[in-house]
Amino acid sequence: MERRRTQQPTTLSMTQIMRTSIEESLGSSTQKYGDEMLLRFLTARSMDPEKGANMFLQWEKWRGQFVPLGFVPESEVLDELNSRKIFLQGPSKEGHAVMIVKCNQHFHSNDHLQFKKFVVHLLDKTIASAFNEGREEGNEKMIGIIDLANISYKNVDARALITGFQFLQAYYPERLAKCFILSMPWFFVSVWKFVSRFLEKATQEKIVIVSNEEEHKNFIKEVGEDVLPEEYGGRAKLKALQDVTLSHFPVRE
Repeated sequence: MERRRTQQPTTLSMTQIMRTSIEESLGSSTQKYGDEMLLRFLTARSMDPEKGANMFLQWEKWRGQFVPLGFVPESEVLDELNSRKIFLQGPSKEGHAVMIVKCNQHFHSNDHLQFKKFVVHLLDKTIASAFNEGREEGNEKMIGIIDLANISYKNVDARALITGFQFLQAYYPERLAKCFILSMPWFFVSVWKFVSRFLEKATQEKIVIVSNEEEHKNFIKEVGEDVLPEEYGGRAKLKALQDVTLSHFPVRE
């Protein structure tokens, strides 16, 4: 007698289960959110529809409260922008947005609320730069490059790093394709060990500390010479975040 095979749920069916759960909780349609977007939350919660739905609901509540305009205007993060420490390149060879953080131009701020808004501003704009013809599909990803060259103790800010990664984990699930850390000095090793305690395993697996010539070659190969600035072995010029204009991304109220 032939034994019946147990049919495994497909990704599409699990996404639909999650969608139904969200709609029951919200009491409204989720039509404006595509399957690709919901799949990011589902993947971040190990393909558990209930946990994925809960994560999505927490994201939507946070987004409504913290980003009521749907974006963070440049006027609300001018102090952070003026440091010119974030650069937006891209796309990479795989089509991912590429963001560079020059840590020697970062200094600890007492205005942590502005810094949090800045994190949202830079992540939103970075992701938007990967949109196809200005339209979000929901599965866009980014590559982060944290450049620690020429930093001193006054540039070390563990709280800023933790905040950035926690926002990525909680509110931008599966947006990070890879994060490369360059030129880590000896005194930063202990700082990074502390920061790593706050990172989920999935996040840690996407981080590469480039520490030798072979790893640097792989870094250039993965990102692409046409995208990387000359100082990193590429052929491009650095482009500060605020100097990049995206017609589909608002910067003013």
